[in-house]
This record gives sequence, C-alpha cells and structure tokens, in this order.
Amino acid sequence: MGQTIRFGVSLDSELLEKFDALCEEKCYQTRSEAIRDLIRNTLVQKEWEDTDREIAGTLTLVYDHHKSDLAQRLTEIQHDAHDVIISTIHAHLDHDNCLEVLLLKGPGTSIRTLGQRLISTKGVKHGKLTLTTTGKDII
Repeated sequence: MGQTIRFGVSLDSELLEKFDALCEEKCYQTRSEAIRDLIRNTLVQKEWEDTDREIAGTLTLVYDHHKSDLAQRLTEIQHDAHDVIISTIHAHLDHDNCLEVLLLKGPGTSIRTLGQRLISTKGVKHGKLTLTTTGKDII
C-alpha cells in the first residue's frame, strides 16, 4: 500500500449535504472512506470494459424445474463453461421454483457470454449477472 496523501475537494454546498446524508445512511465513519469506495467502484467498473481481463462475478437464476428439460439444458450449458464456473449453489425455493447461484471467474467476454446464454434460456424466470473484480489491482 502506498503513502496516504491528503487533497482538497471543492463541492457545491447542496451536493455536499447530499453526500453527507449518503455517508450517514451507508454508515461511513468519514467522507474519506466513502470517497475511497466511490473511486474503487469506478476502477472496478473500468475493469469490466476490458473484455479480455479476468473478472469475477455471480450469476443468479430462478426457474421452474418442471419446465421440460430446462434443468438438463442449464446443466449442459454450465458443463460447456466449466472453465469459468468456480462453484454452484442450488436451492429449492418451493415445490416448483429453484434458485441457482453460480460463482464465476475468467475473461470478461466468457463471463458475459455465459450469463447471457443462461439468462436467455427458455424457462428461466429471472436471471442477474453481477460482476466484480478479482481484487488483484485494487488497493
């Protein structure tokens, strides 16, 4: 970790009031902690723009397991992408619906493609891909 450097930021008073309210709502002890998180989030989002860069993420799916061969189709797609799937969690939400969460790590393009293939599979009720960083380049 590098040397801590102090710097000043000029803000409109109304914007600062809103920022302070956000800091309180999110339980930040200081404005500095909130600003660090904002900077880190922006840097992580920039990582996602590099399609070849290794990223991590989760893919959450909700589906009716009674749909014809849906579970089998989802499993086949996952087997085709075994190189980017770290782990899966499967839970039965009720008699009909299942929740599946995939932990992913790999090239951005591969992660996005897998997410889109699974989410768009006929019978999937809801899907959400959430991307994050592997943390290698975040301070």
